[in-house]
Amino acid sequence: MAELRLKTTAELQLMRESGRLLASVFSYLDRQIDVGISTMDINNLAEKYIIEQLKARPASKGQYGYQYALNTSVNHVVCHGVPANNQKLKSGDIVNVDITLEQGGFITDSSKMYMVGEVTPLAKRLVDKTYEAMWAGIRAVKPAATLGDVGHAIQRHAEKHGYSIVREYCGHGIGREMHEEPQILHFGQPGKGLVLREGMTFTIEPMLNQGKAKVKLKKDGWTVVTSDKKLSAQWEHTIAVTSTGYEVLTLRDEEHLQHSSAIKLQTLN
Repeated sequence: MAELRLKTTAELQLMRESGRLLASVFSYLDRQIDVGISTMDINNLAEKYIIEQLKARPASKGQYGYQYALNTSVNHVVCHGVPANNQKLKSGDIVNVDITLEQGGFITDSSKMYMVGEVTPLAKRLVDKTYEAMWAGIRAVKPAATLGDVGHAIQRHAEKHGYSIVREYCGHGIGREMHEEPQILHFGQPGKGLVLREGMTFTIEPMLNQGKAKVKLKKDGWTVVTSDKKLSAQWEHTIAVTSTGYEVLTLRDEEHLQHSSAIKLQTLN
């Protein structure tokens, strides 16, 4: 990873625009993802939309030799699932769609869980509690807080609801490069770790498992699955540390009303 890079006001504005565009990709996919669509169709639709409609670049494609514009992680796939023509979504599936986008020289990264058709109450609970755990971590972000504070907030919420946290994969700094310093662990001890500073930008992207935390990498070199085949869920946003707290650079349309009051409140504290 590269050295820690604090972003200037001008650079943050470029990242804000990149994040706005990325959020719009999910708004587009919201109308496309349904029972019967293949994960390769999701990839192709997103790639075409990013390039042709947004005039931006799907940053994952070509990164580390990866061939596709996004990752699709279905059910017991924890992260980095590879799109496939023969993988069609069925009712009851949960799928994480993870997308990176570059515009103006800066990259943002976000992922969203989709519940396809009629999912079980247990699957919905996992998806919802993972989302809440991500937001618990986000709300811990402010100058002079530590990465341990962020990780602890996520860990506490997850474990309170009976879920395990994947520890082998973490969030990361982001900006001109997809992966910059620091690493953002989704577990930790309050007051420990790097102290947050205004201008830092990074992802928070916890992966919660229904069963054990143990995962394994499949032979394709990308796909990570739960070792016990139980469900896993993940959500992700790109965050900036502001002078008073945080800004979510990849906030989606449906989240603006839901979280705008909380965001305004934290900027006043």
